[in-house]
Amino acid sequence: MKKEDVFARYSRQIFVEEIGLEGQKKIQAAKVLMIGAGGLGSPVIQYLAAAGVGTLGVADFDEVELHNLNRQVIHNEHTVGIPKTKSAARFVENLNHQVKYIGIEEKINEANVEEILDPYDIVIDGSDNFSTRYLVNDTCVKLKKTLVYGSIYGFSGQIALFNHNGSRDLRDLFPEPPFDEDIPDCDRLGVLGALPGIIGSMMAMQTLKIIADLPVILNQLTLVDTLNWRFQTVDF
Repeated sequence: MKKEDVFARYSRQIFVEEIGLEGQKKIQAAKVLMIGAGGLGSPVIQYLAAAGVGTLGVADFDEVELHNLNRQVIHNEHTVGIPKTKSAARFVENLNHQVKYIGIEEKINEANVEEILDPYDIVIDGSDNFSTRYLVNDTCVKLKKTLVYGSIYGFSGQIALFNHNGSRDLRDLFPEPPFDEDIPDCDRLGVLGALPGIIGSMMAMQTLKIIADLPVILNQLTLVDTLNWRFQTVDF
């Protein structure tokens, strides 16, 4: 992309004093992995691709289903039944063909997690089970990767940054995972589509701030209660 085209496309974020041309160059050089192309992954993928993140990996092994469409806004009726990574690829290509998109149609497990995470600067976790969350967290610690964490259920969401420049990680907050069957999820509790949009957008914002070397608050969990419209933070 020519310099003038870069400026024309990204001028509104280049105009932000804290970003500027240097910040945009950092964004275009960044390599980010999104785990999950569902409710949280959709706004993250959307806004990182729009911002011009250079390399965007997306790991997901599910196919698009009709009930996904109330919240997973990068998918549509025409992509129901195809892998989410391929549906996400179509979305990214239509939005910003300059982004290098890498689809990883695999279930993350102990055998492949290091290979999948290793090429990326930042890992974003939008998975829907605790076994994956803890595996990803522990691998980020081992590989010294920054982890952007988010979760949702009902009207509530959480977001935190883990293992950023030596900060604390998921096990410092919750040392052991609960049993997945004890935790409410979207399938059993339901979710309004705007909630993952809110939390996912916050995750994307934190990711872009990290890429641009802007200040971020560490060792803090943000709790979002959209039913009562309350936002709280918990230091850990």
